[in-house]
Amino acid sequence: MPPINPNRRAVLQSAAAALIASSLPAIAQSNSTLHVIKDPNCGCCTAWVEIIEADGFAASIQLLDFDALQAFKIASGIPEGMASCHTAHVDGYAIEGHVPAADIRRLLTERPDAVGLSVPGMPYGSPGMGPEAEREAYIVYLIRRDGSVEPFASYDAA
Repeated sequence: MPPINPNRRAVLQSAAAALIASSLPAIAQSNSTLHVIKDPNCGCCTAWVEIIEADGFAASIQLLDFDALQAFKIASGIPEGMASCHTAHVDGYAIEGHVPAADIRRLLTERPDAVGLSVPGMPYGSPGMGPEAEREAYIVYLIRRDGSVEPFASYDAA
């Protein structure tokens, strides 16, 4: 068998193909669009969207009044104790409240059989809720399809 002597063009094409292939998961994740439903007067929701977009997600925003937003949460499968100020949908999952982008990425990578994630309430220092350097401890919950919840990630107080 004769030795293989690749030419410069073949080596460059192979390197380019490997580079593109290695970046495909990141490209796929950054193309996930979050459809955010929020109250028109909520500034922290807007701050969360800005943080999510800065982390590579695209986002669209729909404004609903309080009652319509609460109905949307119920229709999305968010249990009462898991509610927060805004609800987003991404790739078949609901994202409730100030969930960090890293946890959304993990959810989209692991793809559990679940409704989605929630940071109930509005914990200080969560994304969009003040400086992370002054963060209070909080838990990101995974909401199962049967309505049960379990911790998905936790953040200690700063």
